[in-house]
Amino acid sequence: MKDWLRGAIEHATKLGASYADIRLLNLVTENIQVKNGTVEAITSRETMGFGIRVIANGSWGFASSSLVNEGEMRRIADLAVQIAKASSTLKKDDVVLAETEIYQDKYVTPIKKDPFAVPLKGKLAILIEADKILRANKGVKIAETNMRFFRTEKTFISSDGADIDQVIYESGGGIAATAIDGDQMQVRSFPNSFRGNYGTAGYEYVEDLDLVGHAPRVAEEAVALLTAKECPSKTTTLIIGGSQLALQVHESCGHPIELDRVFGMEASYAGTSFMTPDKLNKLQYGSKIVNINADATTPGGLGTFGYDDEGVKAQRTPIIKEGLFVGYLTSRETAIKLCQKSNGTSRADGWWNIPLIRMINVNLEPGDWEFDDMIKDTDEGIYVETNKSWSIDDKRLNFHFGCEIGWEIKNGKLGDIVKNPAYTGITPEFWNSCDAICNKNHWIVWGTPNCGKGEPSQTAHVAHGTAPSRFRNVKVGVSK
Repeated sequence: MKDWLRGAIEHATKLGASYADIRLLNLVTENIQVKNGTVEAITSRETMGFGIRVIANGSWGFASSSLVNEGEMRRIADLAVQIAKASSTLKKDDVVLAETEIYQDKYVTPIKKDPFAVPLKGKLAILIEADKILRANKGVKIAETNMRFFRTEKTFISSDGADIDQVIYESGGGIAATAIDGDQMQVRSFPNSFRGNYGTAGYEYVEDLDLVGHAPRVAEEAVALLTAKECPSKTTTLIIGGSQLALQVHESCGHPIELDRVFGMEASYAGTSFMTPDKLNKLQYGSKIVNINADATTPGGLGTFGYDDEGVKAQRTPIIKEGLFVGYLTSRETAIKLCQKSNGTSRADGWWNIPLIRMINVNLEPGDWEFDDMIKDTDEGIYVETNKSWSIDDKRLNFHFGCEIGWEIKNGKLGDIVKNPAYTGITPEFWNSCDAICNKNHWIVWGTPNCGKGEPSQTAHVAHGTAPSRFRNVKVGVSK
């Protein structure tokens, strides 16, 4: 097989490609869902194919196929070169790639239990038991439990001499309870909304979630929300739980630091960015305690791997340092425009798509606070958890988030539950109002397996390490 891959690259260069790479992927997925006592879905999918990317006459060309044999690889290489040459007739500038170190290496996600070797019966038993406990609370009308697993086997070979094999495992799951009373509906999820939490790990990751153990609390909170008072509308102190803060990082920092988005190379899907190059090393994005790093080496993060889809080694890059904006997510094509090397964030969704700059693990580094001390230090405010809705403008400046649940804070203590909590802000003002971040004891890496970008749309698996944090003078509730 490796001879076929190398042969395709050699064929592309003979046809006039100044650069060529090939990615061979075998992707296996498993999805299990239980709803209201019924096994709603058990699906298993496997897909294998390859994509060839070339530069010819200063332009990109890309083609792919699911027919994996030597002749087809040569044909697809030929097609990719033809596309590049045709595209070059409309180019504005030549594509130039930043230099990068060349690796011949192998990488495998560290796991304890292969999720695909665990019997289905055991997985179903956990989901059915959690579902049963959720429905034991009479106020819960809809109970949902699920698990998902991924195994990606990937080979990358380039005309530069790279030869990299990777096997990446991803596991996760979650539960959700929906309580209904008349025309009112409230949902509580664990460990996160939108099907839970995920990481690069084996089946042990799902076992550690303890879905069954958390089911009683999830059901109780969903029902309690039905009779809870509405979140007040006011400007106040806001403490945001880790999973919600992960989405805040994702939308207001992760997307705007994608350098292709900054340059307008990616604009039709969710817009561009306010974090333009003139602000690099100048914009005070947040307060002095705000430190954000892009780190594809974070243990267990859903954005963790050995090498990106350009053969660039996984690494850690400062993005926000003591509040100052200092870095981007880059590819070989975009990094050179800033006289830099790529920091390894170019990834594709499957063998059939061309790589784009994607978030990896974009982490808000932990601070010094214990959660209980942060609450005690807050005279008045709102504490919110778990995302329910989000909206942000096409520059990533103005945002509005809704959460599943909140609690009033009065005199340094958590008080009554409030329902439908929401908050709004402007990105730099919001992050500059951050005055407390919980320590590593409360820091969790939250996986997001559904980040959309590109046209045609691609879905990336990304993550954000966060801990509960406090923000001053934030508008909460529904504006009158």
